[in-house]
Amino acid sequence: MITLYGIPNCDSVKKGRTWLDDKGMAYAFHDFRKQGLDSALLKGWLKQADWKVLLNTKGTTWRKLSEEERTNPDLAKATELMLAYPTLIKRPVVAHAGGLLVGFDAERWQAELSA
Repeated sequence: MITLYGIPNCDSVKKGRTWLDDKGMAYAFHDFRKQGLDSALLKGWLKQADWKVLLNTKGTTWRKLSEEERTNPDLAKATELMLAYPTLIKRPVVAHAGGLLVGFDAERWQAELSA
């Protein structure tokens, strides 16, 4: 089973959902804003992807953080921030039988999800 995590109005999430729909791949959609994000799920992701990949430091949510929150992030601080502000996570995140995909990359998705 494929689960796509993100927020519905995110352009990358829209591209990912369209890609999955076009390929006829069934998936569940988990909306961070409505359904939240629990610690166990995030910790599982962090075993599969580096926190520097998961933490989106280019988005609006990051820019809205205080200078103190943005200074010297490390694993513990990044984890705390992503749990407090799930929209800090690079989107979409796709959990599938073979692992975890972070961000939309059609070639990588094709290679990993069509295998």
